[in-house]
Amino acid sequence: MAVSTVSSKTESPTVGLFSLPVIVAALGYFVDIYDLLLFGIVRVPSLKDLGLSPEQISTVGASILNWQMGGLLLGGILWGVLGDKRGRLSVLFGSIITYSIANIACGFITNITFMDPITYYALMRFIAGIGLAGELGAGITLVSEVLPKEKRAIGTSLVAGIGLFGAVVAYFTVKLFDWQMAFFVGGGLGVGLLLLRVGVVESGMFTNVSSQEHVSRGNFLSFFTNKNRFSRYLKCIGIGLPTWFVIGILATFSNEFGKALGITEEIQPGLAIMWCYVGLAVGDLASGFISQAMASRKKAVTLLMIVSLVFGLIYLYFGVKSATLLYGLCLAMGFGIGYWAMFVTIGAEQFGTNLRATAATTVPNMVRGTVILMTSLYGSLKPSLGIIDAGAAVGLISFIIGFYSILTIPETHGKDLNYLEE
Repeated sequence: MAVSTVSSKTESPTVGLFSLPVIVAALGYFVDIYDLLLFGIVRVPSLKDLGLSPEQISTVGASILNWQMGGLLLGGILWGVLGDKRGRLSVLFGSIITYSIANIACGFITNITFMDPITYYALMRFIAGIGLAGELGAGITLVSEVLPKEKRAIGTSLVAGIGLFGAVVAYFTVKLFDWQMAFFVGGGLGVGLLLLRVGVVESGMFTNVSSQEHVSRGNFLSFFTNKNRFSRYLKCIGIGLPTWFVIGILATFSNEFGKALGITEEIQPGLAIMWCYVGLAVGDLASGFISQAMASRKKAVTLLMIVSLVFGLIYLYFGVKSATLLYGLCLAMGFGIGYWAMFVTIGAEQFGTNLRATAATTVPNMVRGTVILMTSLYGSLKPSLGIIDAGAAVGLISFIIGFYSILTIPETHGKDLNYLEE
């Protein structure tokens, strides 16, 4: 149950769509996505340069990726709690320092002699994962609180839409240079962003709440101590499941689906993921305007979720026979799951100022963590159902949960965010 707070004299000084907090949050998410997807893009060449066999590249690569995802889960809780206890800006600064150092360190992996390079690689990706977990939630929370409610949807869409193009830049950076330089570029972008953030001012809503010593802030366990709050939290996570089904299953394993569909050309998962993120970026930019036009977060997300479901069914069951068409469908599905920014915004808007950063930071990272469950289920179902039906089964579960969650969660369009959770 939420209780409204009395309006305070402290106001956020920036309210424009192109104000410094919005620009910095967008560029921060750009760097975040660049670094988040970089290991997936450089996994094969980097491990090959370390002398691993094709079989080892598969198993060791999966292990290192799981370490990164583990870092994201842990970091989501860590930065979320800190965001509500110490402020949104503390997370924006702390997270960028953490993953920038870790990415630069990854560029030196071939020079490591004081420990096993593979162990070092996994450790650095774990640290990078912790750092990467804080960027989006803190940025969306800050933007949601400094913008007037009439502009929130468009503002957060700009953040995610611009940020998601980091995936495209990461892909082409690796193509133009080498994997080590790509890590250095990612770290360098982070350091540059850190300097830009010096001029960003803290959210007025957080400043007001932080002065009230009796208010409990950033209590992660409080999501589980109230039935209504727990339900909202689980539904926030559920809304995001279809997004990572498309990315983590249909795009990531597109080479397997391509073979199962009888496509003779070799499908490159890295290219499929890139096209998926191009669509995702465009969808994110559009989602804010769709939400404004419909005056509803729920209607906008439902519409985009239907789009992703339709193109997902075409991808699996309508006899795709060319690589070009498959990549095109990844682009279309990416547009459909372009409610990612809206999903994180809903997570921020569902909870009071004293829990908002914790929710907005942990929710997307919980969704990212479900990829481990999805890939495990997909792998276990393949022997009995085959590749196509195994993927469809995982998708069916994801979309059922997604539609139920968005249709039953409270509407937050135009909601006043200046309130606390009891």
